[in-house]
Amino acid sequence: MLLESRPRLGGRASSFEDQQSQSLIDNCQHVSMGCCHEFNRFCETVGIADSFERAEQLYFIGPHQSGPVSTDTRFQVNRFASSPALPTPLHLFPAFARLSYLNFREKRELAQGLKQLARTRVNPENEPTMADWLQAHGQSQTVIDRFWNVVLVSALSESLDRISLSHARKVFVDGFLRARDSWQVLIPTTPLEQLYGTTISDWLTARGTEIRLKTGIKQIHITEGKVTGVELRDGTHIDADRVVLAVPHQRVLDLLPAEFPGRTELSRIEQLEAAPITSVHLWFDREITPLPHAVFVDCLSQWMFNRTQLMQQEHDGRWYYQIVISASHQLTAAGRQGRSQEEIIQEVIAELTRIWPVTAEAQLLHSRMLTEHHAVFSVQPGVEQLRPAQRTQVAGLYLAGDWTSTGWPATMEGAVRSGLLAAEELLHDLGKPESLLLPPENTAFLSKMLFRL
Repeated sequence: MLLESRPRLGGRASSFEDQQSQSLIDNCQHVSMGCCHEFNRFCETVGIADSFERAEQLYFIGPHQSGPVSTDTRFQVNRFASSPALPTPLHLFPAFARLSYLNFREKRELAQGLKQLARTRVNPENEPTMADWLQAHGQSQTVIDRFWNVVLVSALSESLDRISLSHARKVFVDGFLRARDSWQVLIPTTPLEQLYGTTISDWLTARGTEIRLKTGIKQIHITEGKVTGVELRDGTHIDADRVVLAVPHQRVLDLLPAEFPGRTELSRIEQLEAAPITSVHLWFDREITPLPHAVFVDCLSQWMFNRTQLMQQEHDGRWYYQIVISASHQLTAAGRQGRSQEEIIQEVIAELTRIWPVTAEAQLLHSRMLTEHHAVFSVQPGVEQLRPAQRTQVAGLYLAGDWTSTGWPATMEGAVRSGLLAAEELLHDLGKPESLLLPPENTAFLSKMLFRL
């Protein structure tokens, strides 16, 4: 039995209908990567893998040459793609070498920094922030702003002064250095409402799962250290001796009794902080770029997704673009320092105009700005000590969620892994032990030799 308080499945990966545009808008852009093996297998299993487009090349848009950005700076599209003629990890060397917004000295500095990061062994009990590590390892502000910040803020949805060294290292080792196609991005071509809601609901129902939507839980009952049932908000009691609690970490303790075995240890999740992600949705009367997506350098905007093209929609006189700004602390009500949403939207449009001047000729038909304030947990130093295991000290109670201990940051990959790990613990307690996770990915031979991975 699956109990869901909302009228749909999917959690934070959701959509809603924007009345003015009559479009389904995702609360935030969700993507996968080639290194997200458990999530990609999950998509294959439930039949949604065809709803993702694999980007075998990325488009980084930065200044035409190294130097400060001004209002008249020309921007250039840098195609980031692997070389089939070179072995891993050298297959990405030409892509880095083509980046127009870094000069030769900065590229050499970057290569040294990547090598040092890959060879670094992190002490989880005493690790620095990525900002401190970069400064200590000779990375200039230009390289930090135009490479490290661009990649890590997008990947981890947090600023460099709050990102732990271990999580930053994982992004580069698993995403760029370990295997050939790990860096490739998989982008949904279907609204999240349909992707994670309807399709998965139908798949589960067809296999005998009873799904109860709009069914909120008031409390999980625990007697003598064992789960005995679940009380719903309407007062209904459901007997149960096994419960997988898969809710945001902010809700966990509210659903449990005042006292239960392991409460003190589990209470550490209250120290987990959240990081916001903002999306700006824009509809123009014409196409401003044919690119399916783009990564911006030295801009407030970080990613552009050409939703009209990705969704293979008829434009009907409207072209729909989504701009994503991760770690958008400065854009929240507390951090925007008097700037309105309209002013932020205009700043985004001004950036698009500098990059694609045709934007100035386009008519803005509609715009909307959304912020998911609890998009992810903040990957600060020490965060791994706060993340609980899927097994609790209460017999029959298991935890799932990207915030549990998975070895991954707050991603769909982490969420899927948490569910599999919880299922492994439950099966073990039922006397049916089974390993559900895929074996670790093999590291390319040359990566082992060069980076001691």
